Amino acid sequence: MPVPKLKASPDLSPNLQALPLVREILARPGQLNVEVHTLEKATVIDCGVQAPGGWEAGRLFAAICLGGLARVELRWINLGDWRWPAVEVTTDHPVRACLASQYAGWSIKKNNYFAMGSGPGRAAARGEDLFLELDYEDCSGPAIVCLESNQLPPPEVVGYIARQCKRNPADVYLLVAPTASPAGSVQIAARAVETGLHKLMELGYNLGLITSGWGVCPVPPVAADDLAALGRTNDAVLYGSMVYYNLRDEDVNLASLVDRVPSRASRDYGRPFGEIFRRYGDFYSIDPFLFSPAEVWLSNLKSGRTFHAGSVRPDILASSFGLAV
Repeated sequence: MPVPKLKASPDLSPNLQALPLVREILARPGQLNVEVHTLEKATVIDCGVQAPGGWEAGRLFAAICLGGLARVELRWINLGDWRWPAVEVTTDHPVRACLASQYAGWSIKKNNYFAMGSGPGRAAARGEDLFLELDYEDCSGPAIVCLESNQLPPPEVVGYIARQCKRNPADVYLLVAPTASPAGSVQIAARAVETGLHKLMELGYNLGLITSGWGVCPVPPVAADDLAALGRTNDAVLYGSMVYYNLRDEDVNLASLVDRVPSRASRDYGRPFGEIFRRYGDFYSIDPFLFSPAEVWLSNLKSGRTFHAGSVRPDILASSFGLAV
């Protein structure tokens, strides 16, 4: 797997760098419409399960998920002839922030509870082969885990996560937001840079050549249920996101690579994700190369040339988002 080795450093520890952002949420739960609970001595922050949450809670959720190593901002973008709210992510530590922290690679199943786990705590738990390739473990400070779920974790799940992260429960922070929630919409849309990196990794590209990433993605309107939200959030990335990477490589390599990166390179491209999901019946039968940003820019710091492929699809987004435009 072509990923760089990561060195341990407190300045670049996702758990340590995200902790001030967690404390910002804990300092003003009422303003952010979140609720804070203590379970098994761990801190659980409800960003949309029983509490309403909101866009600012989602922005902070996304920044925490990126290990405090990226800037996350809310803004408006143009999609064809209409404008729409979006989330923008910039990072000069793309592999550490996006793959070692943000990537939703931890499937947490315990009794009847299920959540997709992401965030800095993954680098403490090291339950994925990816961390063997990265040769990385974050031993610094607390463990912060972000959960995409419509349920708060029961005590036995909190204890399980603390044991996996090799932390005392009092040093564990869990943030929870359902897919169908304002915070969920924002934090998933904030994954465009990460999605592009993962696609490049699947294509066998050496991620050690990438020095920074910048992405923007429309924030989908909250759907009526999590299954519909799964469709909208995926459509936002597949058909609405734009990413820009700085890297150092040979132009001939980038020229042959760029057309293979955006979502349109997949055989499943061109239909709303909900329709694709219903056709296959399960997530893992879908072409894995579909999961990529809509539009990609590769800017070569060695030559000064920039390569581009893909485009956004406002028509699919308007249908997916239920817009009358």
